[in-house]
Amino acid sequence: MDATKSQFDEVISICRKLFHEKLSDYGTAWRILRAESVTDQIYIKANRIRSLEIKKESKVDEGIFSEFIAIVNYGIIGLIQLELGFSEAVDMPVETALELYDKHITQTKELMYAKNHDYDEAWRFMRTSSYTDLILMKIHRTKEIENNKGKTLVSEGVAANYQDMINYALFGLIKLHFGEE
Repeated sequence: MDATKSQFDEVISICRKLFHEKLSDYGTAWRILRAESVTDQIYIKANRIRSLEIKKESKVDEGIFSEFIAIVNYGIIGLIQLELGFSEAVDMPVETALELYDKHITQTKELMYAKNHDYDEAWRFMRTSSYTDLILMKIHRTKEIENNKGKTLVSEGVAANYQDMINYALFGLIKLHFGEE
């Protein structure tokens, strides 16, 4: 589990660094996004990963690794938007955005550690393409929940689905960054 924690911390650091750099470029322009729009952004990224996995060719100079990073970062944005609601204006200082990023990535990572304990790191034996499919499935579930105004009978809500998408993307990043084990 120590290797897993170290690997998670390293790929999270890569994601957070890019998130911070984009905050420097764009500020918190994403604050205007409603949660449904964040879900659609994650869909675009996951669908592109699947397309690249199937076609085995990219005509744009961004690969699967960068798309998994985007899923992590949009997932965190989604969690922030669920917590605060969307804004009509870009209303958040960069420092606050980073504090919220750290809060939500920590909660998501702790969820992964708990699940990882129960599942005995089964994710390590999965194909990266399975993470893509699972993220796409979670997106479809999330869209159904959103279409039902957040009401569920027995299912977890949107936040739990975002956390799962983030963790599947982190699994993919670990496999791509450190190689198959």
